[in-house]
Amino acid sequence: MREIETLAALDAALDAGAPLRGLRLQDLDLTGRTARLLSRDDVEGLVVLGGRLPDHLADHLRTHGAIVFPTDPHSPVDPYRATLYSPDELYAGLREVGYESTPDARAYRWSRDATVKHDAFVTLLRAIHDDSMSDALTDVLAGAPVVGVMGGHALRRDEEEYARAAALGHALARAGLVVATGGGPGAMEAANLGASCPSTDVLAMALGRLRDTPGFGDVRAWAGAALDVRADLLATARAAAGVRSIGIPTWFYGHEPPNVFCDGIAKYFSNAIREDGLLTRATAGVVVLEGAAGTVQEVFQAATGLYYGGPDRPLRQLVLVGRRHWTETLPVWPALQALAAGRPMARHLHLVDDLAEAVDLLSP
Repeated sequence: MREIETLAALDAALDAGAPLRGLRLQDLDLTGRTARLLSRDDVEGLVVLGGRLPDHLADHLRTHGAIVFPTDPHSPVDPYRATLYSPDELYAGLREVGYESTPDARAYRWSRDATVKHDAFVTLLRAIHDDSMSDALTDVLAGAPVVGVMGGHALRRDEEEYARAAALGHALARAGLVVATGGGPGAMEAANLGASCPSTDVLAMALGRLRDTPGFGDVRAWAGAALDVRADLLATARAAAGVRSIGIPTWFYGHEPPNVFCDGIAKYFSNAIREDGLLTRATAGVVVLEGAAGTVQEVFQAATGLYYGGPDRPLRQLVLVGRRHWTETLPVWPALQALAAGRPMARHLHLVDDLAEAVDLLSP
């Protein structure tokens, strides 16, 4: 089996003359390859995932044993897409008609639509979409060292902790790490923003501009301000810096709009797959800023991996930032210590207040 995600790759396969059996053609416009594909009958087991093709080509492929997956014209997303989302794509139409008409908002409503909630075909499309997101994320990261940054969504842009989270993201990116977050607002946005800025001066400018729209109660204003800042960032040297910032949000949390300070957004329908994917890809470790229930869940999900770590599950650093928060406000740290007692995971747990210490612990 081999995934074909570009027309150039398809042309290479056709030119090679080898049987097309087992290929997976993902989200391709096959209109211009119709004649070449009609001349082939060695397509048993070939799978066409979405894209475009004439009806007579689809009939020909099926006749010779291929599987052609249809899409749903009512779906607000392309379930077979081969790339991550861009911020502009998810927020298309934001300025003209408002957030509720954007692909992001429509996808959330589709995920909660009671009329299709138990539709097996729709469930299949969402599962294929999420698997496509995982494949695209793997392609983008391509073995790069990744640090996961966890933190609460409620942090406002005009709070000092937001600026600290942004400084952390910037320092981690400067250390050569790709900063991956849950892709939402608050601490997640701050870390992605910091990673996206090429210098501390540019970061200070961005923070100053964003303070005027501190919360996401009005998503149109909140995201619009961020898109303006992002456009200016893309005009700087950052555009040539490679992947520095990734967001991995979910439509499960419909009240959390995605932040735009990412080189790519892997947005999932399944929150469970999204959380596992984020932690699995955090090859350099995880740093956890102050947060509430969702952040606590992520802490213990990461701790579970450490607890059962072994030869096939390498241990990574888990760094909690904020001694008072994690020992008094939400006493997570004592529970982690109890779990780690006498186990190798104890050497990989850290509680700090100093952001520089967190960066040192996670740097390559």
